Amino acid sequence: MITAYRRVDETLKTIARIRACSPAPEEVIVHVDGGERATAESIVRAFPDVRVLVSDTTVGPGGGRNALMAAATLPLVASFDDDSYPIDADYFARVTRLFDEFPDAGVVDAYVFHLNQPVELDVDQSEWVADFSGGACAYRRSRFLETGGYVALPVAYGMEEVDFGLRFHAAGGRILRSRRLRVFHNTDLGRHADATVTAASIANIALLAYLRYPRWLWAIAGGQCLRRMGWLMRHGRWRGIGSGLVAIPRTIARYRQARKPISARALRSYFELRRNPVAVDHRHHAHATSHR
Repeated sequence: MITAYRRVDETLKTIARIRACSPAPEEVIVHVDGGERATAESIVRAFPDVRVLVSDTTVGPGGGRNALMAAATLPLVASFDDDSYPIDADYFARVTRLFDEFPDAGVVDAYVFHLNQPVELDVDQSEWVADFSGGACAYRRSRFLETGGYVALPVAYGMEEVDFGLRFHAAGGRILRSRRLRVFHNTDLGRHADATVTAASIANIALLAYLRYPRWLWAIAGGQCLRRMGWLMRHGRWRGIGSGLVAIPRTIARYRQARKPISARALRSYFELRRNPVAVDHRHHAHATSHR
């Protein structure tokens, strides 16, 4: 599944790269956000067998992935952005093998390499983690649906994967990141300096705390917002800080119906795993799996 928004050429290139893999995925579904009919028509003309969904409103990458996962028909679903694609031709075979080898993994995450960044060799190393990239991972569809998908934010920086990861972790889900999987993200992340992104990255911290933290831990979000603001200031990203702070009450009010806090114990466990991923011994795990 691919989420697309305002990047027609990049989307077509991503689809071509994915279809060139061997084996290729059994189906490719693209979600076009913001009612961009011209983008959808371009995809259909170039790839008639690709399924295309279009949202008339802007639902963001999370809302797009919710729609794509609902439309998917297979138990394993690999996820990409419109400008991210596999580096290795046998990527989907590797994904399948990892899910077979680690049946308790609900999400398998790839290593992501950006423009102007050297691509490291693929090696047989993996670790259990708390975080993942929604544009470079694969899901067990059943576990995604059980978790409830994403909160559909038009600008989801700082909220999308973290929120899903928190709820997934609290429900006993496990995320495996493997160096066997490599994804190229065709960007230098320059768009992260946009004022809209800056504002959302602040407001979404507060939203995440409101939706998922126990009430008595909301004060933690204040410190998290201050740290985020400090980082933005040190990197010269002043535009958007004020509007991000002003947007906090409005953002919380808009999404308050999604509030479903997790326990403090699950929250502590999540942050501990985030700080200290757990390395996997593939040889030992493969031996144990073969003797089940």
